[in-house]
Amino acid sequence: MEETVDREIAIVPGMELLVGAVDSHVHCCPHINQRTVTLFDAVRAASRAGLSGLGLMDVFANTSGLAALANRELGHLGVDVFGGVILEPYAGGLSPRVVATALNMGYGTGGARFVSLPCHHTAFVARSENRGPAYVETTLSISERGPLPDAVAEIIDLCVEADIVFNLGHLSGPEAVRVAQAAAERGCSRMLAPAGYLTVEEAGAIAETGCMLEYSFFVFSHATDIAQTMIDAERHRFPRADFAAALEVIGTVGSANIVLSSDSGALVLPPPVEAFREFVMMFAGSGIAAADLRRMIADNPARLFKVRKPERGLEG
Repeated sequence: MEETVDREIAIVPGMELLVGAVDSHVHCCPHINQRTVTLFDAVRAASRAGLSGLGLMDVFANTSGLAALANRELGHLGVDVFGGVILEPYAGGLSPRVVATALNMGYGTGGARFVSLPCHHTAFVARSENRGPAYVETTLSISERGPLPDAVAEIIDLCVEADIVFNLGHLSGPEAVRVAQAAAERGCSRMLAPAGYLTVEEAGAIAETGCMLEYSFFVFSHATDIAQTMIDAERHRFPRADFAAALEVIGTVGSANIVLSSDSGALVLPPPVEAFREFVMMFAGSGIAAADLRRMIADNPARLFKVRKPERGLEG
């Protein structure tokens, strides 16, 4: 197995940086759109590159069971696969019952290691996609004042009790600041906020709560130039995120507060391992030190998602 890893690393410069890394945001589960890799192929590719962990994200289903299946079938390859649930309507919506189910999904062990607020069914995303008022009305929005919606507060409490990651989903910057602060007040110490569209000030305020910031390849890539079906029949595109702003945030809040991921699986992007390598090399080529890269792609996500270190063996 080690010879295979070494051979893969020698092919393309930068592959050596991925050894021991964790890609916590991969789209390889069954979907309405075709993917570049299947679940098992994604795990095999991660193993060949020497990754230690892989996080399964999906807008249609709780991925905890798929993660348990992957670990049972391919655990000997040395990649700890973990899942969770994004609380889109198709996965059950903002429901504490959905979260409780995800926390126990597996083969007697395992269960969700993250719970995310919606990534698409939010007012912030709906407005950016120019959805109609009737659609926007159905989406999640967070008021500037007053308590959080009851369901959101209960979901945070379930994450705190289970000691798993609470992901803020795709909220506006001010909404994300408010939710991170409220979650911290409720005792949440494992938090992650998508940061591609945050200002430096918003990112700093979120990091002050103990919430980590996630930068993922998709929103900085050419994939943003193409209208795609994300969660329903309509085709939409995201505005490309500002990479220079991300570098400024990292310089301001420090690498100890950042997680990098591929957010890959769509056909318009390279397969996850290569997408992850390209993203890491964007930061390396911008002068980010190797020690900082290591924190952002290995140490931080491994600690945040409690990535285990299974022994690597030979695939039968």
